[in-house]
Amino acid sequence: MDQATGMRHGPIELRLVRSRDARPLQHELLSNRSWLQPWEATVPYGSVSFDMRLSIRRLLQQYRDGQGYPFVMEYDGEVAGQLNVWGVARGSLCSATIGYWVSERFAGKGITPTAVALATDACFTEYALHRMEICIRPENAASLRVVQKLGFRYEGLRRRYIHIDGDWRDHYAFALTREDVPQGVLARWLNGQVPPDAATIPPSDRLAI
Repeated sequence: MDQATGMRHGPIELRLVRSRDARPLQHELLSNRSWLQPWEATVPYGSVSFDMRLSIRRLLQQYRDGQGYPFVMEYDGEVAGQLNVWGVARGSLCSATIGYWVSERFAGKGITPTAVALATDACFTEYALHRMEICIRPENAASLRVVQKLGFRYEGLRRRYIHIDGDWRDHYAFALTREDVPQGVLARWLNGQVPPDAATIPPSDRLAI
């Protein structure tokens, strides 16, 4: 990926986060508190910092260390949210996890599925990863639509998996490997080739929540 230009599809761009993104990102986070809080990661026995400058410094250090790929999502040149590839494992795993948030005023514009597709394609082709995972709370209907649109494969229920909004929350796990999408995630979606039932959650797991 050319870090200067990032990755683009139509009005949607995904690019590496920069230090000067701190102010617009912090503004979006604070003005979207009620929209984002139910899905935000929290820290047991601690508090989450809203110091975006510090957060970006840490993300960029992880990037330099090869432990993560922190992106900003833009729509028509405006900062719309963040997408982070985190938990990068090399060696025999070559895997990572995708997390993201988008401002409410940009919801419904196809930003998140497009950005997830762009990021996954980059991870497979540019960053030599083999498997990408997304974990989603069962209550997060918007995020579930993202994996359904892109055909991420459902892989199971993870009990009390991540500390979200003040407690340990159950998550559904979805994943793709490079072999699943030889033509690329974005191309498969745009060409209407996504398997219709890949992200289907079995009744047993839905009832278990």
